Amino acid sequence: MTDYSQILTEQFDDVLLITYNRPDRLNAWTRVMGDELGHAITEANADPSIGALVVTGAGRGFCAGADIGAEFQAQIDKDLPSTTDENPDAPANSRKVWDWVGLIRDSKPMVAAVNGPAIGMGLSMILPFDRIMAGPTARLSARFIKVGVVPELASSHFLPHRVGFGAASDLMLSGRIVDAEEALGMGLVDELVDDDLVPAAIARARTYAENAPPHLRWVKQLLTENLSESSLAAVQRRELDALRQAYETPEHHEAVAAFLEKRTPNFRRVAP
Repeated sequence: MTDYSQILTEQFDDVLLITYNRPDRLNAWTRVMGDELGHAITEANADPSIGALVVTGAGRGFCAGADIGAEFQAQIDKDLPSTTDENPDAPANSRKVWDWVGLIRDSKPMVAAVNGPAIGMGLSMILPFDRIMAGPTARLSARFIKVGVVPELASSHFLPHRVGFGAASDLMLSGRIVDAEEALGMGLVDELVDDDLVPAAIARARTYAENAPPHLRWVKQLLTENLSESSLAAVQRRELDALRQAYETPEHHEAVAAFLEKRTPNFRRVAP
């Protein structure tokens, strides 16, 4: 497994745990961290032994947003024009500006384990995840307005879908911070875990990882494409196209055989 400078990776059976590892800065995002995250997720997606991923933070923070400083200010002009430019300062194994939202929505299932402050980019990076779990010390904020910028990473799309238009407007126009209980009540997080957040997130991720890998990706694709689709006919066409694919897969045949034989299907056994 690749060694990184600002994240940690550890595999628990079929779940990969990725940990932001800048605890002295509350895991504030840097360009290097972004490159390493993109590289680790891409490697995990290509690894047949991994079925799902969990992301958390080291220490008492999840991710306190972008690291506002000289390094970050110097990156802004480079980052805005394109998502395909090379980054000469990134590690040799990951010199790329990642299309983060596209990467997450095309990825194996992703679970966030929010163990502390998730502010600005620390929140917008996980809004496209498949499940957001939080511990009691989680604090979340779409705080862009407070630093004189606007929402990014499609957060003005995903946040209203999670919490509704009114709550999203309030969060983005005020920049206020909400605690874990309020975040759960408004749907900003999906689950609140009092103790052992990371093991609970790994257990949740495993309920996704045990299913057929190509079908998981197709489900995510359907959710992504149909989230804002106004035509129910188009929604059903996409579903039927995916269903036709699914019927032809060895995973589907394994599921049918397992049902008839009264056993648990083993999708990894039949995967190409």
